[in-house]
Amino acid sequence: MRTTRKARRALGTRRAAVALVAAGAVALTGCGGSDDDGGGGKASGDSASKEPSAAGVQLPKLDGVKLEIAAVWTGPEQANFTKVLKEFQNRTGATVTFVPAQDPIVNFLGTKIAGGSPPDLAMLPQVGAIQQAVEKKWVKPAGPEAKAELAKNYSKGWQDLGAVDGTQYGVYFKAANKSLVWYNSAAFQNAGATVPKTWKEFLSTAETISASGVTPVSVAGADGWTLTDWFENVYLSQAGPEKYDQLAQHKIKWTDPSVKDALTTLGQLFGKPSLISGGADGALQTEFPASVTQTFTGGDAPKAAMVAAADFAGANVAETDAKVGTDAKIFPFPAAGTTPPVVTGGDAAVVLKDSKGAQALLTFLASTDAAKIWAEAGGFVSPNKALDGAAYPNDVQRGIAKALIDAGDDFRFDMSDQMPQSFGGTPGKGEWKDLQDFLKNPKDVAGTQQQLESDAAKAFKS
Repeated sequence: MRTTRKARRALGTRRAAVALVAAGAVALTGCGGSDDDGGGGKASGDSASKEPSAAGVQLPKLDGVKLEIAAVWTGPEQANFTKVLKEFQNRTGATVTFVPAQDPIVNFLGTKIAGGSPPDLAMLPQVGAIQQAVEKKWVKPAGPEAKAELAKNYSKGWQDLGAVDGTQYGVYFKAANKSLVWYNSAAFQNAGATVPKTWKEFLSTAETISASGVTPVSVAGADGWTLTDWFENVYLSQAGPEKYDQLAQHKIKWTDPSVKDALTTLGQLFGKPSLISGGADGALQTEFPASVTQTFTGGDAPKAAMVAAADFAGANVAETDAKVGTDAKIFPFPAAGTTPPVVTGGDAAVVLKDSKGAQALLTFLASTDAAKIWAEAGGFVSPNKALDGAAYPNDVQRGIAKALIDAGDDFRFDMSDQMPQSFGGTPGKGEWKDLQDFLKNPKDVAGTQQQLESDAAKAFKS
C-alpha cells in the first residue's frame, strides 16, 4: 500500500540511511529455529483478568474469540508468521486465522471492507499505507497496552512510522534490509571471482563469472518491486540521501539529471543480456522466489551466481540444498557512488475491527515474545530493540539485527513504499511497469524518465 494524498509527501522527512551490514562479505541465515510454542500457557481467571506470560507480555483470556489477520506473505514467511499466531492462541485461547491477501493489499482490504467482512487486523507492507488507511477511516488507534509495549521495545523512529498526526496506529513487526546481494560461493570460487565493493567492480565480477560459463546475475523482473529496489540502491548511493528524499516526495521530477544518472548506471547491467539469467525476456518471467532458488540449485551449474535480494531471501535459500554461510553468502549492495547504499523496509500490524482480542494481538506483536519466535525460525529481522540477539540463529544474523537496532532513529525507508500506491505499489502500473519496460529497453533512458514522471505526476495529484 502506498500513500495517495498530497499530505503524505512529508513521510520521507523521517528517513536517513541505516548501516545494517558490516563491510565485506558476510553470510546470512534463512533457516534454523524452533517449532515449539514458546512455553507460554493460556491466561486464566475471568475474562477481564490478565497475567504475564513466561517472557513478560501480559495478555487477556480470550477463550472462544475468533480473529482474522491479513497479510501478503506466502510460503516460508506465512509459515513462520503462523508460528507466531499459534503461540498467541496457546497463551490466550483465541483462534486466529491467517487470511492470504493480494498485492496491493489496499485494494484487497478495500474490497473486504466494502463487502462488510474486513479482517480484524492486517499487516501493511508499505510505510504510506497506514496514513492512507487512517484517512479512509479503516483502522483503529492502538490501545494503551500496545503503546506500552512499543514504548518499551521500539525506538521513537519506528514508533513514529506507525503514527499519524500523533496517534499511534501501527506496530512494525518485521523489518528488512534491502541492500544485499546473495551469491553462490562455489560459482565465485570456480570463476576465480572476488566479492565486489563498488558498482564498477560488480560489473567486472559479473564478466569474470560469465566467462566461466555461468550467468552472473538473477533478476526477478516479473515482480516490479524488485526492480524498484535495484533502482533505489543505485540512486541512493549516487544521488545521496537529500535527493533520495526529494524524489520520494516528488519534490524533484523523474526527469531530473540524477535519475538519468541512476538509470544509465543500471543500464550497464540490464543492457547486457548475457549477464542476466534468461536475458531480459527470461528475467521478466522470473518471480522473486525463483530468482533466489535458481541461484543456489543446479550444483556446479546454477542458472545464476548472484541475486540482489533482501535479508528475507534467506527463507527462500532454505528451500534449496545450499548451506547458508558456506554455499550461500551475501555482500552489501555495491557502491554506485561514494558510499554503499542501505535501504530498509517493514511490515506494520494495524487493527481494522476494534476489539479486546484484536488489541491483544497487536500488543503481542509489539512484544519481544512474538519477535523471538520468528527470529528463531529465520528469514526475519526485528526492529524490536529489546529482543535478545541470542534469538537469531547465527552470529551474522545477529550482527545484521544489532546494526539495525544500533542505528536508532537514523534510517531511510524504501522509496517506492513512500509513494502513492498507484505509482509505487501496483503490479503492471506506474513505477513497477515503467522499470519493467526499462529492463526490456535499457537504452531508452529519456523515454523511461518521461514515463516515470508522467505516471508520478498523476499519482501525486490524486
